[in-house]
Amino acid sequence: MHFFEREMRGNKYRMAAQSVWDSAKGRSVARQVILGPVDPPLKADLGDTRTVGTRAVGDVGALLWVAEQLDLIGHIDRACGDHGAKHGPTVGEMVLAVALQRVCAAGPKRDLAQFLDESLPLVSCLRASAFTGQAFHRMAQAVTERELEVAQVALAKAAVGRFKLSTDVLAFDTTNFDTHIATTTAGELARRGHAKSKRSDLRVVGLGLLVSETGHVPLMYRAYSGNGSDQGVLESCLEGLGELHDALDAGERRSRPASRTLVRDGGFWSPQLELNLDLVGYYSVISLPLSHAAGEKALVFAARRGAMKKLSGDLADVRAARTRAAVGELDRTLIVVESEELREGQKRGIAVALIKATAELEKLARLVDAKKIRRASLTHRAKKALRREHLSTFVIVDVGGTEASPTLAWRVDEDRRRVLEQTRLGRRVLCTDQHSWTTERIVHAFRGQWNVEELFRRAKKGGIAPWGPSFQHADGSLRLHTFATVIGLMLVSLVRIALDADESVRKMMESLAEIRATLVRTTTGGMGRRPTVALAPELTIRQRRAVKVFELARWMPSLVSCMATRARPDERS
Repeated sequence: MHFFEREMRGNKYRMAAQSVWDSAKGRSVARQVILGPVDPPLKADLGDTRTVGTRAVGDVGALLWVAEQLDLIGHIDRACGDHGAKHGPTVGEMVLAVALQRVCAAGPKRDLAQFLDESLPLVSCLRASAFTGQAFHRMAQAVTERELEVAQVALAKAAVGRFKLSTDVLAFDTTNFDTHIATTTAGELARRGHAKSKRSDLRVVGLGLLVSETGHVPLMYRAYSGNGSDQGVLESCLEGLGELHDALDAGERRSRPASRTLVRDGGFWSPQLELNLDLVGYYSVISLPLSHAAGEKALVFAARRGAMKKLSGDLADVRAARTRAAVGELDRTLIVVESEELREGQKRGIAVALIKATAELEKLARLVDAKKIRRASLTHRAKKALRREHLSTFVIVDVGGTEASPTLAWRVDEDRRRVLEQTRLGRRVLCTDQHSWTTERIVHAFRGQWNVEELFRRAKKGGIAPWGPSFQHADGSLRLHTFATVIGLMLVSLVRIALDADESVRKMMESLAEIRATLVRTTTGGMGRRPTVALAPELTIRQRRAVKVFELARWMPSLVSCMATRARPDERS
């Protein structure tokens, strides 16, 4: 937006203007809105003043500043064409408005206009009442998945170029979100699958996310059916990954193609996928399942005397064994990493699972003694009791007898349990084609997977930009809602980079949210409407820095007057 002053009827007013491309008319359309008078009221009776509300400035203004740096609205509108509402917001404006709402005051689309009205920074020069749930759902049915992918790649390129992100290592992972859509409601996205919340009665929507190594910035996403496989999701992203690879090279202004590495967990392994990633320009670091044949061989190698060695630098408390072997027909470097923290956590999980399994086996023993269970059912229930947490490795169960009169004997083999703890627990097998990397670099790159998990925590219920609760049922609405949520996560991550904050994201956003204008209504002692004045809050040192970085005084000039006052003694740093 552009800010200027204009004189009308002898009074000066602050104006904001923006230019929006109208694809139907083939030209730009100018919009203007009055922000308020330049000069404050000359006379006010403080004895007749009352507070009439507050308006958000800090959090919304910071997110909008980042969106302006990326030209977010422009990139989305160019990718999505003329799907915006007639005489209403464009797709880019609507997506940005929903993203701001997800971050600052998550709620249904019917509250979107009220949220915009309660914020001084403006998404658009249009009235807030134009941002309705109906307008959102209408454009959601018109926007295609391909258009959103093009917009996401363009925004990733802009973010890398503007905020100097490191994209040599990218982490990919998936999660899903619960919906409360009825079974009879038609749709392809919301399906019953392996819900992360452990609820089997709800339909879920899946989200795959590609995140930069630094800054937790999502660069690409994919919404998929809740019953889809992780491997299938990544395969569907291959075309977009190739486009993203080229776009990031352009954003970083590289003269030669970059060497990028994709980090993911064991659910995404297949030889064909490895070859496909190589074709689109990515190296690979993956955590192999311990049950994989190559993983078993690597564990045997690591069990040799002297194979596990301590790493250097920040990983001095980590031990690892390195070997090179064929994984199928692929030549790969295998790293067995040992983590004491992981081992202790797995041991606690095994202890809890063993208590539950013991109770179930004792119950089965009582049924056998009472001759109230058949052998087939006994075998099935015994296997089910030992299904989790490596229990079948060291809990020995012997089912004998006949079908009508079975017998049951079981015991815990402590020797096998000790071998399990020493050779498998606390260990991961990393597989990569980055043969020239040091062991420390490979382990550090894999730990970047935490970046995606951190973003998923922010998108879950109670997080910074929660995906739910979701109040839309159509696939198009779910897809656009997911896109807006990812945009919200992206803006929050870039706000943290721009502010160079050393505190958590939650505390940073709470501090920005405290920069609010207090509206007071007073009297001038004359005729006419009682004016409303926005009073600036008292700012901490961090908040003052945010006012400068994100240019919040554009929306509230009186914030400048707060900058001249001294900070409170307990806030100096």
